[in-house]
Amino acid sequence: MTDTVSRLEQYRRTFQKYASVEKDQERFMTRDDFLSAIVPNEDFKKIKREQFELLYKLADKNDKGYVSFNDFVIFEDLLSKPDAEYEVAFRVFDVNGTGKVTFDQFREVLQNNMPQDAVPFDFDCDWLKLYIGSKEGHHELSYQEFTQLLKGLQGERLRQEFKHYDKDQTGFILPEDFKKIILDVAKHKLSDDVIDHLPTLCNLYGGDNISFSSVVAFHNVIRNIDMVESVIRKAIEASPDKKITKADFLKRAHEASRYTAFTPMEVDIIFHFAGVDDDSEVLGLDDFARILDPRWTLPHEKALPESSHPQRSNPNNLHQIEQQNRGILWQIVDSAYSFTLGSIAGAIGATAVYPIDLVKTRMQNQRSKVVGELLYKNSLDCFKKVLKNEGFLGLYRGLGPQLVGVAPEKAIKLTVNDFVRGKFTNPQSGEIKFWQEMVAGGAAGASQVVFTNPLEIVKIRLQIQGEQAKNVVAGEVVAPRRSAVWIVKHLGIIGLYKGVSACLLRDVPFSAIYFPAYAHLKKDLFKESPDHKLAVSELLMAGAIAGMPAAYFTTPADVIKTRLQVEARKGQTTYSGIFDAARKIFAEEGFKAFFKGGPARIFRSSPQFGVTLTAYELLHQLFPLPGHGATTPSNTTSTTTTTIKSAEQTTTVRSTNALKMLLDLDYRFGVYQPTTTKKNA
Repeated sequence: MTDTVSRLEQYRRTFQKYASVEKDQERFMTRDDFLSAIVPNEDFKKIKREQFELLYKLADKNDKGYVSFNDFVIFEDLLSKPDAEYEVAFRVFDVNGTGKVTFDQFREVLQNNMPQDAVPFDFDCDWLKLYIGSKEGHHELSYQEFTQLLKGLQGERLRQEFKHYDKDQTGFILPEDFKKIILDVAKHKLSDDVIDHLPTLCNLYGGDNISFSSVVAFHNVIRNIDMVESVIRKAIEASPDKKITKADFLKRAHEASRYTAFTPMEVDIIFHFAGVDDDSEVLGLDDFARILDPRWTLPHEKALPESSHPQRSNPNNLHQIEQQNRGILWQIVDSAYSFTLGSIAGAIGATAVYPIDLVKTRMQNQRSKVVGELLYKNSLDCFKKVLKNEGFLGLYRGLGPQLVGVAPEKAIKLTVNDFVRGKFTNPQSGEIKFWQEMVAGGAAGASQVVFTNPLEIVKIRLQIQGEQAKNVVAGEVVAPRRSAVWIVKHLGIIGLYKGVSACLLRDVPFSAIYFPAYAHLKKDLFKESPDHKLAVSELLMAGAIAGMPAAYFTTPADVIKTRLQVEARKGQTTYSGIFDAARKIFAEEGFKAFFKGGPARIFRSSPQFGVTLTAYELLHQLFPLPGHGATTPSNTTSTTTTTIKSAEQTTTVRSTNALKMLLDLDYRFGVYQPTTTKKNA
């Protein structure tokens, strides 16, 4: 039941993504919408987009001109059947929907969907009469009978086309005619390399022409290509040097089947096309990979050159499987790995912008109404004076405590945000409401205060020390420089959490703004989707842009927090709490004082988050955890994105596979629809 509901929700997400028409509060798919949903995004030139319109006609059974959600579900359910390719072909030929196919229907559909330059099919042939009976069509084919006819139809077309080109009945045709025949019935299955080398089959046994036996043998190889691949894999795995000869192939084929699976001629053909660049007749997996078009695979499969492990095509799935197999101890190691890289990335980000943070703190602590206190005209002036009076190292005063605290701060913030988002996110649809995103961000901001408040108060007092030394009034005793350890001992546990309410007032709205803004910038501005993975530069920009409003709009709370946590000097105003500080700052310095250091906060927070994320991405790539491979860190929407991408891949692969039996009749089936000819008939 769970699988049914999950599958239905996947259909719903795909439908909602592409349906562009809305009538009476119900959404519908146009033809283009439907094709966008089912046609592969990859460059599959051998199947034209209009050929998928055959599937649209099945979905729009009543020729309404649109597809409803119910129609789409019925269509997807059809494609999920194990015999979908036969079912689709039967419905194309069963034009009246009676569950039977007559001779007239079979002839009309085949003629109307074949290209004009195709070799005409002889509907009066003895082979067809064995299935249909007399050409008057007295016998109607059931689904089971039709599927058997369809399976043999390609072989009959092959025979008729060979006869068409062998006008002198010599039993041989020209290489270019052989290529035309094979392209008609199998172009969609062949790799480009094989297609280019088709005429070379005449060189296999010496001669200028190709025999009917060779044509049939080649056709048998293509029809049994899955068996070919299975035998090749097993033979190569058993070979010490991972290369095999024709004898190795025949031996493994004999062991794999109760009866002889391949004739010597068929094996010659396999090795001929796999070894066009190698005359040794000792071939490896890469050589055989050139035979089949690698795009004819399921989402979890890989082309021949890769290992046979299906999960390798999805690193995220492989990582989850490894975690499950290795147990809780490995999950702890994995968490510690992510925590360590996050700490290093956070430290890099904090160090990169620390001088800006110091300037911001000095500007916010400046009491402009006290005579002689106006040390700095603006942020740039502050930066110049710190560099002049305290040297380059003065710009990094207080960095130590910042680096010690940034690791747990970033870790707990990201963890709580992901956890709360996960609880709010709909497990079926993957959707989360905007207010829920804000709550998750706010919760993350609140949780980090446990670390940020002690960190901030120690850092701020260290940052202000250099300023105090340069601003001593005559006769005043110069306060000695204090270390971070001394400040911690002097303040005690309670003192380290002085101004915690102001810290909450800053960090909660900051994260409530930042995380939703970051998520929506990725999705709406940079168009992150299952098919578009963002580059590091795009992640950097998303993080930086999201930090701008979050930093500026929370500046008043940061100003109040700074004033509460700085140890006031003689003659400076003291504050007893948030409201007292807000009232006195407004009365003494005006409204603009609440945004002191605002630009510096933007210049610090924006690049800090951007640098941190970029460093995190690069660290994952440079130092992958053994067993992981070079993976990138997951985000809060990775599970949903993977699910949506997997569902859309499944839809497009099923749609392509559903056309297989029709394409076996002619790779251009469905492209040619002569309406004028139909009228004259």
